[in-house]
Amino acid sequence: MTSSEARQLRVAIHGEPLPYLTGAVEAGGGLVVGLHEEPEALVLDHANDRAELSGVLDTTPSVRWVQLPAAGIEAYADALAGHPDKVWTSAKGAYAKPVAEHALALTLALLRELPTRVRARSWAPGTGTSLHGLRAVVVGAGGVGLEIVRLLRVFDVEVDVVRRTSAPVPGARSTTTAAGLGALLPEADVVVLAAALTPGTSKLIGTAELAAMKRSAVLVNIARGGLVDTDAVTAALAEGRIAGAGLDVTDPEPLPDGHPLWDEPRVIITPHAADTIDMIRPLLGDRVTANVRRFARGEELEGLVDAAAGY
Repeated sequence: MTSSEARQLRVAIHGEPLPYLTGAVEAGGGLVVGLHEEPEALVLDHANDRAELSGVLDTTPSVRWVQLPAAGIEAYADALAGHPDKVWTSAKGAYAKPVAEHALALTLALLRELPTRVRARSWAPGTGTSLHGLRAVVVGAGGVGLEIVRLLRVFDVEVDVVRRTSAPVPGARSTTTAAGLGALLPEADVVVLAAALTPGTSKLIGTAELAAMKRSAVLVNIARGGLVDTDAVTAALAEGRIAGAGLDVTDPEPLPDGHPLWDEPRVIITPHAADTIDMIRPLLGDRVTANVRRFARGEELEGLVDAAAGY
């Protein structure tokens, strides 16, 4: 090994060393090595078997930092719990733009009643609602939530944010914790879920919350399916208690064939497509490059995981 290589961060890639990841590591000044070559860092792609991670870390004690490929960390809970001494980073914030774009697309489609229009086979009176000047509640203030707020503000939407703390959010009219969600729902025209799935946010939107919403309001979920009580939203849509729902994620996921939501005319279901692999691999590569460089310099990493908080 040359003296130049000795100063490089030694990074292993879990599974197949895909070119976009090897290139990202090298762009950050790192050296790609095998798991048997005492790597200091471990980088994962979405295709990795999540159940294998704990075993890999058990047999590779030299790893000090793990870069996860997703924003949500619940699928890696066992590995996190088993290796609390490691530095963990996720992709939170890295995919904000495509995911927020999808949330906006679902919102506009629902307000303009496009689910009805794409099924129509004859002319009908024009209907629909403009997004401009409406009121929205955005649940979650990570990278995706902040980008959703920014996009909504372009349409002069008044945005209230619900997050873990009541710290102000740029562009939001108000910020509150989950305890204040119920007070905001009756005035919201749009409710967008962009929060992490934790024990505290599981089924955050259930029967009571849906009953508190306007009959003209729409619900959009681009975060995790478990944030919504699926039976409750199915019933609310069937009974016309909300105007529509845009669901990029469901519980269960995939949503089974024959589920009543597939036949609901006021719902748009997309197959967890807000951030497709083709969209996010370049963004994950950018995160890896930045963090390899930061770790080697002893700087704070982007996307640090708070295992206790669940994201």
